[in-house]
Amino acid sequence: MENLKDNWLTEGLIDFEYKKYQLLAYLKSVKDSFSRVELYPFLSDLVFHYRNLNTLRENKLMITDSFPKELSPERLKNLELGYRKIIEDDLIMQEIESIMEYALPQFKASLEEGSFIYEYVESKCEISPVGLTALYANEGYLFVTQPPETETNIYRYQITFFEQSNEPMRGIQTTFVQTTEKNLASTYESIKLTLIRRYNELPNPAAYLVISKLKFPYTQTLMPVAKRLLVKEISKVA
Repeated sequence: MENLKDNWLTEGLIDFEYKKYQLLAYLKSVKDSFSRVELYPFLSDLVFHYRNLNTLRENKLMITDSFPKELSPERLKNLELGYRKIIEDDLIMQEIESIMEYALPQFKASLEEGSFIYEYVESKCEISPVGLTALYANEGYLFVTQPPETETNIYRYQITFFEQSNEPMRGIQTTFVQTTEKNLASTYESIKLTLIRRYNELPNPAAYLVISKLKFPYTQTLMPVAKRLLVKEISKVA
């Protein structure tokens, strides 16, 4: 089982044994992914499901503000309708509560495993500015590389701002630019100068380099960690 639907708790047969089987099949996929040090998309999915169950248990109703802002209105509507339906039926609600009491510690244990791996990967990564630090850091370039450091992937990034639970939050959007070979004649500073000449709409861009000391799955692990590192780094200076 590769994923767990947003409304897995209320969709289809609401039966403890069936939902337990469904959950354990999903968590096995999560564990298999984590064993390969592949964090995403499962880590963010676990956060989503764990938070939703906690919200339902505490409030007996899904609160729109508790959802990530990237959820579409249609997904929000479907989730809320599903939860409103079960609240109207006491017997179904009792079954749902039994499922939640079983599922929450299961999600928590998987989250803790994923968070441990995330922190390990992050501890093996270093972030630093390339060249002079730009005054405006909310837009620029992100360089990402890992052993043997013969290639560097370059992205254009833009920091976005949004509110979640009445708190200002930062997000990041990245667009792949190119992969550049790294050698003695091609330093990170010279690569940045080449980008400035090629893309003159950013005459004095911020540029950051994320280097991993170990090789990790790139798309599923290193790149998401690199993006989070960049957001944290910019929050210190912006």
